[in-house]
Amino acid sequence: MTDLQAIADRVEIEALRGEFSDSAMMRDRARLASLFTEDGALRMPDIPVELLGREEIRAGGEALQARWDFFVQTTHAGVIELDGDTATGRTYIQELFRTLDGVEGQNFAIYHDRYRRTPDGWKFAERVYEVRYLDTTPLAGSAPRPADRAH
Repeated sequence: MTDLQAIADRVEIEALRGEFSDSAMMRDRARLASLFTEDGALRMPDIPVELLGREEIRAGGEALQARWDFFVQTTHAGVIELDGDTATGRTYIQELFRTLDGVEGQNFAIYHDRYRRTPDGWKFAERVYEVRYLDTTPLAGSAPRPADRAH
């Protein structure tokens, strides 16, 4: 790959994918929603959830995170296929989680992505979350608790 624009596009898309995990981990749903195009979609058929547009993505994400005791998402690089001002790709995810109602475990999943170049840079046009492995065996470890949070 010697096309400097293609290299820059790939770096920007990879940064977008990392920003998604960071905003999820930091529970910053407004920032997470801003990573999508205005008409963007976040689809999670295994949950099942379908969020259309930035406002639904923000509000739906807040509703989901309100159920978490803790959540850790690790993003692993996947493929990116560029096609002018659009692109497709896959991002590989590993997650550890515990909900407030006691469901816990880990999973491995894939985000099937469509990206679009906007005046503000590359954004997600669509992310479709596919769980490939789910283990709800109780986790051996625990999340550290701040002094003001009792459990």
